[in-house]
Amino acid sequence: MRLIRIGADRALPEMSRTDADGVRAGRSVLAIRWFAFYLRWYVRRRFHAVRLLGPLPALPDDRPVIVYANHPSWWDLAVIGLVIVGRLGDRVSYGPMDEVGLAQYPFLRKLGIFGIDLASKRGAAQFLRTSLGLLKDRKAVLWILPEGRFVDARVRPIAIRPGVAHLARHIKGAVLVPMALEYPFWDQSTPEALIHFGEPILDVGELDIPAWTTLLEARLTQAMDELATAAVARDPSRFVPLIGGSAGVGGIYDLWRRVKAMSRGRRFDPAHGARK
Repeated sequence: MRLIRIGADRALPEMSRTDADGVRAGRSVLAIRWFAFYLRWYVRRRFHAVRLLGPLPALPDDRPVIVYANHPSWWDLAVIGLVIVGRLGDRVSYGPMDEVGLAQYPFLRKLGIFGIDLASKRGAAQFLRTSLGLLKDRKAVLWILPEGRFVDARVRPIAIRPGVAHLARHIKGAVLVPMALEYPFWDQSTPEALIHFGEPILDVGELDIPAWTTLLEARLTQAMDELATAAVARDPSRFVPLIGGSAGVGGIYDLWRRVKAMSRGRRFDPAHGARK
């Protein structure tokens, strides 16, 4: 059994084929298509819009990709799912999740999600083994929320777990992409879901784990700060809309606005601030 070094005084057994292969085998294209349909319906009902600041990053076709994001909300998985579906070509996506949470939503295994124990060394080794195996496929994309818990998007400094740094050190040629998420309220009764991809990290040379962690945190902080600046400006024209959702206040207030618009021969626009 060959050992993979993950530190000066630690090693971990190389993964057997069945770990990563089991995750691949559990992934269902049909389930992914169904979930994409459901996501669009579900998110439309609860957000005014999902918006992307800037374009999707241009990624090399022949390298595995690790996208690591901040973790401000329960909604992160849904928003990431909307980015993935139909926008990554022939890329195949996977992601780790706390095994306690995954036990509550077991259908997520069909989407390429695999469980890990966040509270033990066994879980850290399991994460590395499975991730390294999946990323041997040059078309794979691994989506990670390395803060490991919900953290407000305004908290500084950010702190990420070292698993991403270990992956970056061991997977030569991988592209690492920071992704910032935020959910502010603007002018509507429902929030905006805002996304921003930061500058990709590739070909930086040999770094140790602390240096990798510092670099990863700095790039994610930069992406989060750029998104925060755009969010504060409250200017939709700076974003690319990925999906439109609900608008207006609803209830008696919108009913009155609708009747008022009809009495004046105008088309009713539920958006707050629209012409009355």
